[in-house]
This record gives sequence, C-alpha cells and structure tokens, in this order.
Amino acid sequence: MKKLMNAADTMLAESLDGFAAAHADIVTLAADRKFIRRRTLTPGKVALISGGGSGHEPLHSGFVGRGMLDAACPGQVFTSPTPDQIVEAIEAVDTGAGSLLIVKNYEGDVMNFEMAAEIAGDHRMATVVIDDDVAVPNSTWSTGRRGVAGTLVVEKILGAAAEQSMGLAELQQLGRAMNARTRSMGVALSPCTVPAAGKPTFQLGDDEMEVGVGIHGEPGRKRTRLEAADAIAEEMIGSIVADLAPSEGRECLLLVNGFGATPSMELYLMVNAARRILQARGLVVARYLTGSLVTSLDMAGCSLTVSILDADTMRLWDAPVKTAALCW
Repeated sequence: MKKLMNAADTMLAESLDGFAAAHADIVTLAADRKFIRRRTLTPGKVALISGGGSGHEPLHSGFVGRGMLDAACPGQVFTSPTPDQIVEAIEAVDTGAGSLLIVKNYEGDVMNFEMAAEIAGDHRMATVVIDDDVAVPNSTWSTGRRGVAGTLVVEKILGAAAEQSMGLAELQQLGRAMNARTRSMGVALSPCTVPAAGKPTFQLGDDEMEVGVGIHGEPGRKRTRLEAADAIAEEMIGSIVADLAPSEGRECLLLVNGFGATPSMELYLMVNAARRILQARGLVVARYLTGSLVTSLDMAGCSLTVSILDADTMRLWDAPVKTAALCW
C-alpha cells in the first residue's frame, strides 16, 4: 500500500486540519475535530447538517458553506460519525429555526443520527434519509437502498431553499421529494484500499468489473467482464430510468461522479455516453455536473445520477453556492 500519510491513525485528523486551513474563509473546524461548520452562520435560517464516514471526500465537508450545508460530521474512514459529534454540531449551528439532518441510508449513519436527535431533543429537528441507489434493494451496509451520489443533489437543492428562508417542515418535504426524483448507480473497475487495513477491500480481475458497487466497495448486483463504456452506461441509465419512470420530455440533471481514481477524460466520455442514452429515451439533460465528488478513496470507476427537475428545483440548483468543492 502506498499512501501520502504519516500514520493511518492520524490521517483523518491531519487531513481535517489541512482542509480547515485551506478553506478558512468558508469553514471552521470545531474543537476535537468533531465537525466542520460554516464560518459565518445566518441567524433565523434552518441549519442543514450531514455527515458520514470519511473516504468519500469532498462529501460531506467539502459541501459546507453558503448555499449548502451548515455543518458536516466526519467519521473515521467508512465509519459513521458518533452521536456526540452530531449533537455538538446541532448545538453549534442551530440559530433558532431548527435543524434538518440529511442522512445517507446506511445502518450506522441512520442509527447514530437518530440517537443524536433524541439526545438533542430540545432543538427543533427533522430528518431526510437519502436512498438513491438503484443497484440492490439491500446491501452489506444498509437495510433498503443505499444513499450515494444523489446525496449531493439533495444537499444542494435544500441548501439553496434554506438560504431563501424556507421553513423546516417545507425543507423536509422538498428533500423527500428530491430523493424520490433522484436515482444513481455505480460501477467499479478496481477496489479501494482503506489505510488502516492496508489491503484492497475486494479483488477484481484485470478483465472484470463490479456492476452496482457501493461507495464503501461493498458488492453490487453482479460481477462481469469489462465492457465498452457505451454498454456500461446503457445498463446504468436503463436501470435508473426504469426506476424513475419519467414522462417523455422531462428535464433532468446528469451527475457523472468519479470514485477517486478515474481521470476526467473517462468521466467526460461517460457524460457523452449517458447524455446520448438519456436523449434517446426522451429525456432532456438540462444541467450537468461532472467530477470526483462522492468518492471511495482510490477506487476506479464512476456512478451516474439522474435527477428529474422542474422550474423551481432548477432555479434552486442554479442558485449561488460557495463551498470548497462547489462554487458558482
């Protein structure tokens, strides 16, 4: 294993220190590194809080800032943040309008965010659970569908709506609606290596790929021979569109997300393939986002996310954002 690190047990802390220093105009790091929060809070705005295991950067800390999250709680690599981290984040960023917890559907995340909500019961809170992965109905890590790259889409839409003073109940309703209109699927070409383990999380032959892989390297729906990019995109988009069942002519966002070790050339090739397939199925790609944004350490591969947009959600997507990872 080759990693740019000093020691596996200090890697997260040193990375968080570097992140906070590099983006000190946007974020600040809490004591004991329990959470990253916006440097400047907006009084009277609903606070958006998310988090999860590290190793998926820039998710979630990279999405803290104006127009997205107010706080993100980083757990150890592929490990949920603890309830006390989440409670302290709630207490730090709730300015009076309550807090919305945005939680990926993994058992550890759901359990610990639920426990935190109970502990911090004197605060007004609501929760949105993200389960956008169409690959498998249940996985090694979750009961029900996994929350993957669609989390970014929901965080951006809700972040913009919160900036426009939408209330807590309305934000929860909007988040659930966006989750229902957002679906993802991924494919891995190589495994990832967790620093503490020092070896790949799974094995793939030189001519194999894992179809429907999760963002922790957990298995997908099948392992098969490596296919051409068009065939890979066809299978992923076919599964996504079959699940969404959108009417012809609907506008959508296409997110092509790299898993950490996939070059931009390959990601944009997948943009082109997915775009053509969506158009052939009668959908209009109105917005694009491409990059390694919801990663799995050094895994090679990508995921495709399609989110159905209407005029209101498109305006929210286009609304200004300033975070370490997204800025427009």
